[in-house]
Amino acid sequence: MTLQERTSWTEPDDADAAIEEIRSTSHGLDHPDDLDRLVEQFGDRKYVLLGEASHGTSEYYRLRSRLTARLLQEKDFSFVAVEGDWTDCYEINRYVKGLSGSHETIRDALKAFERWPTWMWANWEVLEFLDWLEVHNQTRAEAERIGFYGLDVYSLFESMEAVVDYLEDVDPDAAAEARAAYRCFEPYGDDAQEYARALRMVPETCEEEVVEMLARLRDQVTAYDDGRDDYFNAEQNALVAKNAEQYYREMVRGDVDSWNIRDRHMVETLERLQAHHGPGSKGIIWAHNTHVGDARATDMEAQGRLNVGQLVRQREGRSDVALVGMGSHRGSVIAADSWGARLEEMTVPPAQRGSYEHVFEQAGGGDCLLVTEDLPGDSPLARPRGHRAIGVVYHPSHESGNYVPTVLPDRYDAFVYLVETNALHPLDVHVDRDAVPDLYPSGF
Repeated sequence: MTLQERTSWTEPDDADAAIEEIRSTSHGLDHPDDLDRLVEQFGDRKYVLLGEASHGTSEYYRLRSRLTARLLQEKDFSFVAVEGDWTDCYEINRYVKGLSGSHETIRDALKAFERWPTWMWANWEVLEFLDWLEVHNQTRAEAERIGFYGLDVYSLFESMEAVVDYLEDVDPDAAAEARAAYRCFEPYGDDAQEYARALRMVPETCEEEVVEMLARLRDQVTAYDDGRDDYFNAEQNALVAKNAEQYYREMVRGDVDSWNIRDRHMVETLERLQAHHGPGSKGIIWAHNTHVGDARATDMEAQGRLNVGQLVRQREGRSDVALVGMGSHRGSVIAADSWGARLEEMTVPPAQRGSYEHVFEQAGGGDCLLVTEDLPGDSPLARPRGHRAIGVVYHPSHESGNYVPTVLPDRYDAFVYLVETNALHPLDVHVDRDAVPDLYPSGF
């Protein structure tokens, strides 16, 4: 497959062959047991990455939760890591593992998600899974409880504050030094975007300060690390602060470096989690398809972008990693019409003609699962087609810009297709956040 073929797509002239390939190769998803194939085939892999075509679709979240629960129960995975901030997700981790200082209820813990878009994690679908995970952990020894962690890099100021708080408890003198080092950021009012904007005018960065604090913390590992999660959490926050400063600094330049910094940070965090949980530990990752599906099978490579799926395949080998994508033909989604705007329930129109979602719909088999190793080498599904990607900012009236040129069998190890999907249920849409919608519990 040439670079040119991966960076553009038109409707291939073999639609009938592609439709027949789907009919003969895919498996229906009408019953929970239909996930057996994924559990058995991928359950022994080091990492299972579960994607989604949007951050606002109920069925993606519920199917991902159901598959995750089975992998945790039947295949002894060690942790779940998601496309969320480390600091916010660590509040969830405290709760589901029963660590000291945790919130009384999972709803209280989810209130930590205040950064836009809050609906990504503060929603009823996630709450239901976390309720289950907390109960599941009660059946396990304390050292074997399943953690829930954030992979993302946005929490610059929150992570610096967490480092200082940790040092206040273990080394007050070091805490004072940390506050002095981080004082470089004071002019920006706890606003990472303001820090990035200021660099356009005065290119004096705080890079040295965050790098130095991470080094100081690691120099004291023997004195600080008592085998619990506290030191690991503090070190990770110092790492987030270092990488977040770099991310926002590169963002000013407006090129792809910030994307690559973010995905490399996710993989670095994933590797740290795996090492923290010990030899033989395995992780489940939740993120958007654009992070999960191998970037080399899309036009991202031509743009100089890499992603998590590509990096873990390169580092671990394809046989030790499973990349699972999801997509749907039509429905509704939670998104916003601009960055930072109020969430809306939007209509997702029928998929564009010639796209993967369109040919799956034309196959007429309903919801289904396709394991790509079942396809022959000359499969018509290996021709580049558009694959819809809906972001947190979405404009249904401009659908043509939402399709990523993709070679599906190279991008994923398995693909879940759903005919019609519905918007997820954010906690914030309820005036009373304790109001329980009719769907709960949905029995994921």
